[in-house]
Amino acid sequence: MLLRLLLLVPHAVVLFFLSLAAFLTALVGWFAALVLGRLPEPLFRYLAAYLAYEARVGASAMLLVDRYPPFALFQDTGWAVRFENRPTHLNRLAVLFRIVLIIPAWIISSLAMSGWWTLGLLWWLITLVLGRMPGALHGASVAALRYHLRTSAYWLLLTPAYPKRFFGDEPGATDPVERHSDARPLLLSTGAKWLLVLFLVAGVVGGGRGSTYTSPHEETDTARTGSGAGR
Repeated sequence: MLLRLLLLVPHAVVLFFLSLAAFLTALVGWFAALVLGRLPEPLFRYLAAYLAYEARVGASAMLLVDRYPPFALFQDTGWAVRFENRPTHLNRLAVLFRIVLIIPAWIISSLAMSGWWTLGLLWWLITLVLGRMPGALHGASVAALRYHLRTSAYWLLLTPAYPKRFFGDEPGATDPVERHSDARPLLLSTGAKWLLVLFLVAGVVGGGRGSTYTSPHEETDTARTGSGAGR
């Protein structure tokens, strides 16, 4: 775990500067969205690329993939983790009150990610001993990261759809846009769902201090995690 995180330090530095630019971009985008009812295309492209970069680094940090993430904002079609988003109309009233509307989803996302990292050493030891991440833990980790990204996408005005499906998708749920994703529909076992509850509890107990990685559906966005260390 420590070595994995040390290897990702350069990405953390890049993400820090990208996040500063993303904040300024989102601020400009908020005013633009209030007027236009959508994000201007250049702003949308940058914020989507930034979140895709964060998805790749986050998946690597959470032991979901073995491959080292590329230093690039472009979408790598060969990468096991992909974040995809389509430009769409935004409700101006929802944009105006986004900072209030985001609070419930932000709390869930923050607790889940913080809880994962609070117990991160345990997940590392399990994966090290078995040589792979158990299926239930892999599914729960994918679900936590996916919900975090959906929350971020909603906050950054990339989608009008409120974050949902924290406990995975319902059987039979399909999305033609996501037909190439191994993680959609994301069907979680009972064990994976209980692990998500454990993440939340650990996040509460840890007081949000256990997270070392944090920075989103009208089927407009998705975090896709395919084969990797946890498969």
